Amino acid sequence: MTAAVLLVSLSVVVVVVVAMTVTALAARRVNRVSVVDVTWGLALVGAAVACAVVGPAVSDADADAWRSWLLVALVGAWGLRLSRHLVKRMGGHGEDPRYLKLLGGELNDGRMGDAVRKVFIVQGVAVWLVSLPLQAAGVVDLRWPWLVFLGAAVWLVGMFFESVGDAQLATYRAQPRDQRPPVLDTGLWRYTRHPNYFGDACVWWGLWLAGALASGWLPALATLVAPVAMTYFLAYATGARLLEQTLMERPAYRAYASRTSMLVPWPPR
Repeated sequence: MTAAVLLVSLSVVVVVVVAMTVTALAARRVNRVSVVDVTWGLALVGAAVACAVVGPAVSDADADAWRSWLLVALVGAWGLRLSRHLVKRMGGHGEDPRYLKLLGGELNDGRMGDAVRKVFIVQGVAVWLVSLPLQAAGVVDLRWPWLVFLGAAVWLVGMFFESVGDAQLATYRAQPRDQRPPVLDTGLWRYTRHPNYFGDACVWWGLWLAGALASGWLPALATLVAPVAMTYFLAYATGARLLEQTLMERPAYRAYASRTSMLVPWPPR
């Protein structure tokens, strides 16, 4: 079992290294670190495929391979939708302000080394960490099948919040600046300032339920860091808090933030 775990983990490391190396080269070419956001979803899809292929090949859990391929389908639907959405959103725009703030300027201003250390390596480690439930599903026998379906239901809730939230934001941004409200506070955005980030967190808690907890308490505890870390990234590290450092400069957004939950949907105050 230990050898199987190491081999599956190594296969994810290979996927991560290849994905982040290609992304770093692409980022240098277009002078935009934000291309790593597109890679994020695609790298996790690659990690899911690696777990589904390598896991049954190196362990005796091949009877449960259907679960790994179900996880591939769920991660694939999430990752491809997210990457497609980000590609469309990035068109015609410059560098993401979050990365400008993190690096202190644009990539080609001598900041490639900082980008490798602060963005590409960090994102690569994050992909490996978040994929731990997928790795567990590849090598550990399924114990409680009903949790696979519960996890899929939580994933579905997350996909609803993420996709609908993104669509509502796109509709808002498509309005002329002088005709749209100062902040988006309708639809899902009435109940949470970041429905897309909340949805993303739900997706990965659902995958943890299906991929780790469904295999037993030990795999669940060993991989609990994955959904916890994902939620932390979304809320504080590279997500909501970092984005709001700029948004809070606007009085209308500060008023919106004072009455609206940051992440978990809740009736406005």
